Amino acid sequence: MDRIIQQLNEVMDHLVRFDVLHIGPVTITSTVINTWIVMIVLFAAVKLLTRGGFHEVPRGAQVFIEMVVEFLYGLLEGAMGKHGRKYLWIVGSLFVFILFMNLSWFIPGFVPPTTDIMTTAALAITTIVLTHVMGIKEKGFKGYLHNYVSPVVIMLPMNILEEIVKPFSLAIRLFGNMFGEKTVVTILAVLVPVVLPVPVMMLGLLMGFIQAFIFTLLTCTYLATQTHGH
Repeated sequence: MDRIIQQLNEVMDHLVRFDVLHIGPVTITSTVINTWIVMIVLFAAVKLLTRGGFHEVPRGAQVFIEMVVEFLYGLLEGAMGKHGRKYLWIVGSLFVFILFMNLSWFIPGFVPPTTDIMTTAALAITTIVLTHVMGIKEKGFKGYLHNYVSPVVIMLPMNILEEIVKPFSLAIRLFGNMFGEKTVVTILAVLVPVVLPVPVMMLGLLMGFIQAFIFTLLTCTYLATQTHGH
């Protein structure tokens, strides 16, 4: 019993980021290291899936890749029509990267980067900045500013507030769900080893996909708002 209590006390220490090394004034944390590992795995997976090249008649890994692309096209077209396909590079990168980070918790002893609020905040800020840049590129600076007084001028304060809230919403939603799921599984692994955590981890597989999907879907919505208006 004392051993279990001690392990439970160490659960949060396992989930919270810690400093690994310092390069001058720059601190490299465990989250940064884990993110690099996920990126290496992701690049290796992409290299493996695309090593056979692409063919006019899809086969092998190309079938899977085209299914993912069509899935993302569906999200973009639902928000912006066929015109939205040109933003695949944004939503596709986000979806695949977040999904890989979410599912990295299946690596024994690995803490997914998305359980760190700093990671989800960085993703959220980057996403919102990109949507604004695309809005300016699509509509021009004047059209971009006009978006804030649409559909009527009185909506200006609400539209500004909405843009301020967006990154917080994206970051906290992804962080809260992933951190909570990882915490529950870690505690169950201590209290009921092997048996109970397995189905919960399978639920975590679904949760990882759903959270990546929600983040991507919201990105499509925000892109549509900035490039096509409210």
